Amino acid sequence: MKIDENTKRINLYFQFCILFIGFAMILSACKKHDDLAFTQYVNPMIGTGGHGHVFVGASVPHGMVQLGPNNMTKGWDWCSGYHDNDSTIIGFAHTHLSGTGIADLGDISFLPVNYSVNLADIDYSTTFSKTNEKVRPGYYSVLLDRSQIKVELTATQRVGFQRYVYPSGSEIKVIVDLLEAPKSLEAREGILESNITVLNDSMIAGYRYSNEWAKEHKVYFASKFSESFRNIRIEDSNIIQDTISVTGKNLKALIDFDSLGKNELLVKTGISYVSIDNALTNLNTEVAHWDFNQVRNSADHVWNEALSAIDFHSSDEDVMTMFYTALYHTKISPSLFSDVNGEYMGADGLVRKAEGYIPHSVFSLWDTYRAVHPLYTLIEKNNSDYVNSLLTIAEEQERLPIWHLVGYETDCMVGVHSIPVIVDAVMKQLPGIDSDRAYNLVRKFIESNDRGLDFVRNQEFIPADKEEWSVAKALEYAIDDYAIATLATTLNKQEDAKLFYQRSKYYRHYFDESIGFMRGKLTDGSWRKNFNPFHSIHLEDDYVEGNAWQYTWLVPHDVEGLIGLFGTEDAFLQKFDSLFLVSSELNEGASVDITGMIGQYAHGNEPSHHTLYLYPYAGKQWKTAEKVHQVYQQFYKNEPDGLIGNEDCGQMSAWYVFSSLGFYPVNPVDGIYVFGSPIVERCTLNLNNGKQFKIRVDNLSLNNKYIQSVKLNSKIYEKTYITHETIMNGGELVFTMTDQPCENFGLKKESRPYSKLNQTLELTN
Repeated sequence: MKIDENTKRINLYFQFCILFIGFAMILSACKKHDDLAFTQYVNPMIGTGGHGHVFVGASVPHGMVQLGPNNMTKGWDWCSGYHDNDSTIIGFAHTHLSGTGIADLGDISFLPVNYSVNLADIDYSTTFSKTNEKVRPGYYSVLLDRSQIKVELTATQRVGFQRYVYPSGSEIKVIVDLLEAPKSLEAREGILESNITVLNDSMIAGYRYSNEWAKEHKVYFASKFSESFRNIRIEDSNIIQDTISVTGKNLKALIDFDSLGKNELLVKTGISYVSIDNALTNLNTEVAHWDFNQVRNSADHVWNEALSAIDFHSSDEDVMTMFYTALYHTKISPSLFSDVNGEYMGADGLVRKAEGYIPHSVFSLWDTYRAVHPLYTLIEKNNSDYVNSLLTIAEEQERLPIWHLVGYETDCMVGVHSIPVIVDAVMKQLPGIDSDRAYNLVRKFIESNDRGLDFVRNQEFIPADKEEWSVAKALEYAIDDYAIATLATTLNKQEDAKLFYQRSKYYRHYFDESIGFMRGKLTDGSWRKNFNPFHSIHLEDDYVEGNAWQYTWLVPHDVEGLIGLFGTEDAFLQKFDSLFLVSSELNEGASVDITGMIGQYAHGNEPSHHTLYLYPYAGKQWKTAEKVHQVYQQFYKNEPDGLIGNEDCGQMSAWYVFSSLGFYPVNPVDGIYVFGSPIVERCTLNLNNGKQFKIRVDNLSLNNKYIQSVKLNSKIYEKTYITHETIMNGGELVFTMTDQPCENFGLKKESRPYSKLNQTLELTN
């Protein structure tokens, strides 16, 4: 049969249509894949088991709201309110900490129920099955066993959005609980005062004041329900007027609704640290509609955008999951601390309005100065907000922040590590930071007298018989002094530079060359008796959460000086090797934070995180590669018990992010990243200056953990480190890996990392 030209044209037209539709479907699928490309690799359950203390629930990057479940159990492993081995839920609260070693927040809790409850006790709690729980960035859902109610959570920056789906024909009730919250220290007072005010037939508001880790912590809320109340009972009182406001110490409310035809109830809650009015404004501004799915999709998009800062590729799905989960963990805190109108509660207790920056809080600085904040200087566009927050806090409370929590200084841990964070940002020329303002504030460190600093100023060492944690404090203070000296040098303040540089060398007072350890020194200059480098007593020792084996290496700012204390490089290396070979046994009463042991190296706690990267300073880069690879294999897993210690607001994860790329900031202030053992196959860092830095790893395998050679922008690169400036200029770094140690890589002195200030300051020590 002969086909005429019209028929041919029609056939070609239909073929074109089919191809066009197919192409459109492919584009649509690709778009859908792109929307999931990064968030699909996040497993928020990693770190919820063991001692990870990681937050589980719905949030957006650095959001004020972290909406998630609180278990019934209280205690150290429930600092975030949730632990993987627990199957109880007492409510869904709007604020949480992630990975900390002390509990707080867990404020403003809701629980949907369809059974009789007694508000005077907690008989309304429920169990749940892990198989009925789903969590991904920006979204959480669970089916409650007792009620068979499905709970879904999502969030914007300042608003928590909940969707409850009740079984057909069941009663519709919601408990609002201002009493229950995570608690780890029974000595703390807990709830101080709370309030619930009925605004109208579908809205409530109020506040919760508490004294836990953050003293006089105040959070305000305003909630809208998608249906009108039938009845509301507060503290066993029937409240029927719409203007009633009840204040007390143990407030809980039970709200009844008429049966819903579709059995679905929505709740939107805005929070504020300033006022109820601001909480309501936050709510109306950020979620003016009732489309839960729209907010959920928006949260996923925002997370995907945040995670796209590093386009990371590995053929190992577990590595992909570990990496993007780690990156996700670094973006939970610091958390937003101001309302949509710019108001925030100052560290001096006054309501203020921010200008030129966005205030944040939750700064776990003893942990995060090591790698989290250096990571931000590469990829976070809001990093100047974090640094300006620290500067403003310092002005408001008239001293530098140490561990700042939702407007309050906890003074937790040792050192004053807002200093290296601030100095690092200035040295890396982050936009929007006033270097003179920064210097004037960190310079006041010299005037500090508390926490052993009076001894530092007057006699150069902290006596172990006068101050607890004397060695730990002194070593961390030396790091802070080095940071100030670095900034003083840059700003041509030579007298200050000399003073702080000399103070940064005071770590030498604690080194006993006869035994090769940092140890406590008494007022008369003698060593503390009965020394045992393995010994550690939590909160009652010369070291905090560690022992002499771990703290002897805490000189990241002057590794050459540390090596010199041992006399020779060989002597240093012999002692350093033994760190990983000695027994991992610890005495009874040792800190539970000393975990992740390789010999006496303790990866589960932050003072050790730079330690593996000291080998290149002595020309043995291959040994760092070996040990870093061992840590990957032993201490990071794609499972709930996948972190070996407290997440600590992202630090445990930031170590993994940096290390997997092939380098780590031993001393952030120097802007030098020391090479380790990359496990990425290829990646692109989308830098916060708009440029891209690419990394490719050739010949990578499980056995090929050693760096054979490196190229930077197609040229042979013999150094065992790379600078911040080089990365920020953009380009490509190529590692070639092998299964045998390359002992010549980094052996030459000129190829090794170094402490910059030692080479730029000609000062008399």
